[in-house]
Amino acid sequence: MAESSQRRCVLICQNRSCLRSGAEAVLQEFRSIATPNVLISPSDCLGQCGSGPTVRVMPDDSWYCRIKPDDVETIATEHLQGDRPVARLLHPRFHPHPDAFKPS
Repeated sequence: MAESSQRRCVLICQNRSCLRSGAEAVLQEFRSIATPNVLISPSDCLGQCGSGPTVRVMPDDSWYCRIKPDDVETIATEHLQGDRPVARLLHPRFHPHPDAFKPS
């Protein structure tokens, strides 16, 4: 699998609701995985308090919800390195048709 050369920023919400749902562990897991051309950054509230921890990948504008530390490697491998958003983890509010991300 070819690694993506696109530069990205991954924002992980660290506000109260997300922290109560384990966002700090999600942030640490992202930081533990070396992903070229990717900046991992804690974020203030991303406005999705009921579905955290929330992760936003820019400039793709991909939103992930209810992320657990076990999901991070999948996002890093499939999305950040393989340029394929992880449809099952995408936030349905922003991505109502995740099948649109599946290769044909």
